[in-house]
Amino acid sequence: MRYSASSKYEIIRTVEESELGVKRTLEQIGIARSTFYGWYDRYINGGLDALADKIPCPKTVWNKVPEAQQKQLVDMALDETELSPRELAVRFTEQQGYFISESTAYRILKKHDLLTSPAWIVMKAADKFNEPTTAVNQLWQTDFTYLKVTGWGWYYLSTILDDYSRYIISWRLCTGMAASDVSDTLEDALKAAGLSGKQKPRLLSDNGPCYISGELKGWLTDNGMTHTRGKPYHPMTQGKIERWHRTMKDRILLENYYLPGDLEQKIEEFVTHYNTRRYHESLNNLTPEDVWLGRGQSILDQRRKIKEDTLKLRKQLYWKQKAA
Repeated sequence: MRYSASSKYEIIRTVEESELGVKRTLEQIGIARSTFYGWYDRYINGGLDALADKIPCPKTVWNKVPEAQQKQLVDMALDETELSPRELAVRFTEQQGYFISESTAYRILKKHDLLTSPAWIVMKAADKFNEPTTAVNQLWQTDFTYLKVTGWGWYYLSTILDDYSRYIISWRLCTGMAASDVSDTLEDALKAAGLSGKQKPRLLSDNGPCYISGELKGWLTDNGMTHTRGKPYHPMTQGKIERWHRTMKDRILLENYYLPGDLEQKIEEFVTHYNTRRYHESLNNLTPEDVWLGRGQSILDQRRKIKEDTLKLRKQLYWKQKAA
């Protein structure tokens, strides 16, 4: 039977105040003398708090990450400060060929005081439909967002995002939000995806004027694309592209822009980073490009092999140290 710290304290007080002596009092209570004296020593040295049961902690752990790999992880965290512990763990596993879990990366960073406060997301958006997509180019999401260039006014970013892979297929920085801007962005996407003359994806948008216009409807019909619009005043329908806007603006809006070309260059740099370097938790920590190009499963298989080899190496190192 386990006793709480307060129960142990009451037993100690009972023995101290008893006229029967320690042995007879403990016999009546049903506590072994060795157990009581262990409690008593802890109480004398540390007070009531010392009577609380300690969490079992093994002296040696077979799968402990060696110091050399811990240092490499810390160096990577200092070099790539924008990466979360989850992203660092994935990047380290792929680049170093040595498996480190997200929780291990978190503990190592915490030990070196390298954790930053999370960027809390106030807006919550649904990430999938009742019938989610199962392959690339089944559904494309599109939307506009606005960005300001000092001295020039507002510019509008039109984006085409693949729903399954979250890959940014195409984008255009426009001076307005016309139906022609949407169709031009879609033409870029069709060329980039190589879908000319092939079955076209379904388009998902909100109910903005450019998306419900007859001009866009005619263009979609001519190009063999169907169109689905989200429920009015319900932005969660387009959760993925809304989240893309938030992620992009968190980085882009750290600076001021005085020429449209500077803003366009920054967007292009971030789109490349987002597609090729940013690991998405909802994609099994793959990048959008990995899924878009169909190499995701081979990467996951390689990571699994690295994990198995790493754990086997840690076991060998553990038993070698035990035998020394």
